[in-house]
Amino acid sequence: MKLDPFYLIVDSAAWIGRLVPLGVKLVQLRIKDMEEAALRAEIHRAKKLCTAHGCQLIVNDYWRLAIDEGCDFVHLGQEDLAAAALPAIKRAGVKLGLSTHDHTEMETALAAGPDYVALGPIYPTILKKMKWAPQGLDRIAEWKALVGPLPLVAIGGLSPARLPGVFASGADTAAVVTDITLSSDPEARTREWIEATAPWR
Repeated sequence: MKLDPFYLIVDSAAWIGRLVPLGVKLVQLRIKDMEEAALRAEIHRAKKLCTAHGCQLIVNDYWRLAIDEGCDFVHLGQEDLAAAALPAIKRAGVKLGLSTHDHTEMETALAAGPDYVALGPIYPTILKKMKWAPQGLDRIAEWKALVGPLPLVAIGGLSPARLPGVFASGADTAAVVTDITLSSDPEARTREWIEATAPWR
């Protein structure tokens, strides 16, 4: 399986409506702390937008809703992985992405049979407080050797200028949140990312 090299992460269907029509082909909807009916409505709208624009939708955490709404992927952290019904996810044909930050988490992830593995943070990030130090480019190369043919997603502190090193080290896909959502012109920054990742598409 091949993932698009540009992996956008946003927290609302409104963001998806703004940015996916620009040419985004892979987006994660990551929403925290929302009542289920509203959350289902957000996922439903996001899926409709992504289908209209030929974009794959990844739902963070909420694997039951991802199954119900026919989403392409669900992305789970290690805690969510422990509570998820992996056979149900696989039976539904929903692909699985997993976060990893250290060797123990990597072993747990690989045992779950994921469709891709994410590593982060590569660089310092302002998205959330992390207990892990920045992983750096050498860790990308180490992780790629461990995951083999599985797509490896790099996340954390990435920018278009840092992409050549990230991809040269072995990442298949680069995920981004704040470099776009906190930009003064998110649409223009999204176009920069699409152009910057084009050589690896």
